[in-house]
Amino acid sequence: MAQCIRTTVNPPKTPLNSSQTHNPNRLFPSISSLEAKPKSIKYPKISLSVMSSQNQSQQLNPSLDALLNSGRKEEVFATIKGSVHNCLSETNLHLTVPGIESKTRGKVLNETSLWWFNRTQHITPNAVVSVPDKNVTIAKKCSVFPVEFVVRGFVTGSTDTSLWTVYKNGVRNYCGNVLPNGLVKNQKLTANILTPTTKAEDHDVPVTPDEIIGRGLMTQADFDEAREKALSLFEYGQCVALEHGLILVDTKYEFGKDSDGSILLIDEVHTPDSSRYWIANSYEERFQNGLEPENVDKEFLRLWFKDNCNPYEDEVLPDAPEELVCELAWRYIFLYETITKSRFEMPLTEEPIHDRISQNVSSALLSLQ
Repeated sequence: MAQCIRTTVNPPKTPLNSSQTHNPNRLFPSISSLEAKPKSIKYPKISLSVMSSQNQSQQLNPSLDALLNSGRKEEVFATIKGSVHNCLSETNLHLTVPGIESKTRGKVLNETSLWWFNRTQHITPNAVVSVPDKNVTIAKKCSVFPVEFVVRGFVTGSTDTSLWTVYKNGVRNYCGNVLPNGLVKNQKLTANILTPTTKAEDHDVPVTPDEIIGRGLMTQADFDEAREKALSLFEYGQCVALEHGLILVDTKYEFGKDSDGSILLIDEVHTPDSSRYWIANSYEERFQNGLEPENVDKEFLRLWFKDNCNPYEDEVLPDAPEELVCELAWRYIFLYETITKSRFEMPLTEEPIHDRISQNVSSALLSLQ
């Protein structure tokens, strides 16, 4: 495993003060405390590099041009447009497994999660039992904690609960994390922080660790264990992402208890649905020039919905344009291929997906009995 190297830049004199911070953060240098100043004032320089196991510097190769203007994108777009009519919104698995909720996850998300599940077992066990189909993961039934463990490494985001949104509105203590004055959008934090949320009727609500324990959502011991797992997973994910030329900016984890009391990682891990990714080799220059980072996630789709409706209050949301749907699918595939260094196998457009999934799941369940 490659080691992430940082340059020496003086850290802010006002550090984050919280039991939820996780240091050392080996992935990036610390950034000195920044005031909102005119653009003529240079931001501190940040250097990102990766050292291979042979201690040789390697170029961070993903680029915006590869994301936006590659032959692979044209190939994938053509396939996506030809298969949009055949996409799954629901499966027929309730006919195979009575009582099951028919929830789908695309093949690329399933395979991305599985790649990470396989590579994080040294940090935490997970709930994966088997993978009978490219779109299906059979998992252990767990008692799910009603808390999402959101870990953040940067001050960014556009939603109501994002760190930049609450910070620019004056919040300086968020989910138990004390934040210094003078931070700017897209700045690297001096240490990764945990900002847990719990579910309200139709949206996520930030909570502090004390509130989680006080409201009986988790015991102190369970919270401490899940917190440590989440921060360790994120630090590992950042290191792996950087080795592949990407920055893992923030993500969320979910955990549940197995019948034997073990705490397991569930649902998904480091997918573009649950995570924010930036292209590493352009981050420094764009940050210093006040530009948004080049991203490989669904932030552009979030912004489209924010501009065209109120996602938190409108009962019916508008359908996103087909071009945006195709762009989202391409970005998810680009991320999968960049992280795994493998080619994503595009599904056949006329394949009888419902029948295939039902047959594969039925056979897998019989073998598990």
